[in-house]
Amino acid sequence: MPHLLKRLLAGMTSFALTLTVAQADQTTARIAAAASLRPAMDELVADYRSSHPGARLEAVYGSSGSFRTQIENGAPFDLFFSADMDFPQALEAAGHAAGEAVPYAEGRLVLWSGGDDASTLTLQSLTAERFRRIAIANPRHAPYGARAEEALRSSGLWDALEPKLVFAENIGQALQMVHSGAADVGILALAQMHGLSLEGAAFQVIDADLHQPLENGYIITRRGAENPAARGFAAFVQSPEAQRILENYGFSIPRSH
Repeated sequence: MPHLLKRLLAGMTSFALTLTVAQADQTTARIAAAASLRPAMDELVADYRSSHPGARLEAVYGSSGSFRTQIENGAPFDLFFSADMDFPQALEAAGHAAGEAVPYAEGRLVLWSGGDDASTLTLQSLTAERFRRIAIANPRHAPYGARAEEALRSSGLWDALEPKLVFAENIGQALQMVHSGAADVGILALAQMHGLSLEGAAFQVIDADLHQPLENGYIITRRGAENPAARGFAAFVQSPEAQRILENYGFSIPRSH
């Protein structure tokens, strides 16, 4: 009888551990991610799911500044991947993060046109009469838009080009504007050029010395503090495997990573 009881208790313990692991794996984590990250994030999520079949990750894409405001107002996100460090650091300072903001990648700006071979373009080229509408993300709440403005001001072109600028809600919408022909050319994110729909598209990388670095950062939000799926995915993003995926999409990895 004692032996039978011991086996029974061992079995119950094993079942409880299995159940705990399963429950952790199936916890849903909601991710707010910068639109510039979309192609890479889709692959990161798919790769993580392949090794954690029960993990439920839901990614929503938009402008980093808008997500900051939403999280401040209680939006139900467990993770926030921003296109810069400022927004996650601001949330951390305001008590909305479960820990420190972590840099995970650095982005680059590019020129891309649906009608021109952008590999031959420079920022000065945008003054040409054939470029009547130039798409950038809104500098007020989109890091890639803010850096695009900095690049144009550094080049002494802002005043000349401002009448041609059309502002998108985020860098994803700026890409759509160029892709659809609503804009003749755009100042976009290098990571977007690796999207399947633009495979083979010619683009021009903009000199990084013309603007502040596009250091991307993330936080686990206070809501995600006890969410195993959020913590598991955050740890995965710092792994060599995830870094290779980010590099394949044109990101560089911060030295401190």
